[in-house]
Amino acid sequence: PQSPFSLAILNVGAPAAGMNAAVRSAVRIGICQGHTVYVVSDGFEGLSKGQIREVGWHDVAGWLGRGGSMLGTKRTLPKTCMEKIVENVRKFNIQGLLVIGGFEAYEGVLQLVEARGQYEELCIIMCVIPATISNNVPGTDFSLGSDTAVNAAMESCDRIKQSASGTKRRVFIVETMGGYCGYLSTVTGIAVGADAAYVYEDPFTIHDLKANVEHLTDKMKTDIQRGLVLRNEKCHEHYTTEFLYNLYSSEGKGIFDCRINVLGHLQQGGAPTPFDRNYGTKLGVKAVLWMSEKLQEVYRKGRVFANSGDSACVIGLRKKVVAFSPVTELKKVTDFEHRLPQEQWWLNLRLMLKMLANYQISLTEYISGKMEHVTRRTL
Repeated sequence: PQSPFSLAILNVGAPAAGMNAAVRSAVRIGICQGHTVYVVSDGFEGLSKGQIREVGWHDVAGWLGRGGSMLGTKRTLPKTCMEKIVENVRKFNIQGLLVIGGFEAYEGVLQLVEARGQYEELCIIMCVIPATISNNVPGTDFSLGSDTAVNAAMESCDRIKQSASGTKRRVFIVETMGGYCGYLSTVTGIAVGADAAYVYEDPFTIHDLKANVEHLTDKMKTDIQRGLVLRNEKCHEHYTTEFLYNLYSSEGKGIFDCRINVLGHLQQGGAPTPFDRNYGTKLGVKAVLWMSEKLQEVYRKGRVFANSGDSACVIGLRKKVVAFSPVTELKKVTDFEHRLPQEQWWLNLRLMLKMLANYQISLTEYISGKMEHVTRRTL
């Protein structure tokens, strides 16, 4: 049966694998629920310019395995064009907004929520599906696209290591993307057995660099005569990739030579991995079902009016549970200057990286396991 609600779906930020899978499942579940479903091209900018079209079942056929974003994405934030966005929300009578994207999507929805006091039209249901290779959106452990990005970076690093097997005694310095978030370099480092991974969240000094150079010098005396060092793009203001290259080259003179590789946009990957396709499909379904439920709750006298905190949420995987976290609560645990959540689960894995690279650290330094109470609900 036809419902009185209409949803709009848009992509915001940089393209990430799995975005199209999420759009496809969201559109089709929306249609199953009887809603009118619109898609918006070019993010919030497209919403302000009225680049909105209604879609049917067959318009999203074959989107599941497509990489990048078929709708087109922009990094524009709503505060630059709030009046026009409100105008189009009124014009198309949009009652639900599903935003699929990275940190900009989260920040944009937060701005829309904060503008509810001025514009009554923004008292609608909003949901963010985190989709970014950087994995830096609060409210979720895994963002859509980060699995594909790690796979792409891992494949590149494997090929780089292979090239060293011909020429002995070589150290590669590989720069990964991710802004200030070191997720990509840490997890790729574990996957490829890197000797070191420099990230912003784990501050390092010249002494650490010295220890790493000495470690690699010793390593060259063994039968494995190659090294791999990963560096996150914004891990340090002054210790740039160029600086590390110069340092390693001069310290390793006569012992090993050095090469730089900047992976760049290779990491966005081509087609999404099975995990990202599944995850995107599931999040699209769960988000639309949640929005439908919320719309029913706040539907009064033929119109939707939602101004409570839990009417704008980020959907994400937290440990084992898919949870909805209100953006107003997540604001308290976000570092907006560096675009990071204040707590990140993967930082605990960094000691393992050191242990596996054969640094002399004791097992007692490694994170102590905490038993967690498991209930039926979390299972």
